[in-house]
Amino acid sequence: MPKRSAGLLLSRTGKNGLEVLLVHPGGPLWANKDQGSWSIPKGELDGTEDPLAAAEREFTEELGHGAPPGERVGLGEIVQASGKRVSAWAVAGDLDASRIESNDFEMEWPPRSGRRQSFPEVDRATWFTVAEARAKINPAQAAFIDRLVALREPPGDGALRD
Repeated sequence: MPKRSAGLLLSRTGKNGLEVLLVHPGGPLWANKDQGSWSIPKGELDGTEDPLAAAEREFTEELGHGAPPGERVGLGEIVQASGKRVSAWAVAGDLDASRIESNDFEMEWPPRSGRRQSFPEVDRATWFTVAEARAKINPAQAAFIDRLVALREPPGDGALRD
């Protein structure tokens, strides 16, 4: 059975238009990776946990702050290359990305050393414009950004404007 994760895509209007908050995974395996390695704050569901409740919990665990209040708008589900299914919700709000406090995880490092080390699950969070975020995010998760943009654009009548 494929793993399931859930997360929140936080957005705000910045000086250059719509911005989204993405997180970079911590630990030595991700230290030198950038393009395509960022993610929405998300994590695996615990058993029969409600996906939105898991998204809220994971946001707090990865950033050290609860998500801002406001409407949660479903962005659907995507399937990552690994087969993991990820559900997401959009929420508008702000957060100081320089002041995150992620939970930690343990792993054997260096490999085959027998030593276990602790690393932050998320080593940084950053606000990106939509164009920047599309380049940085895990390719499958880019669909969440596209869906958010579609939600925020007023419906048109198809007419061309000057």
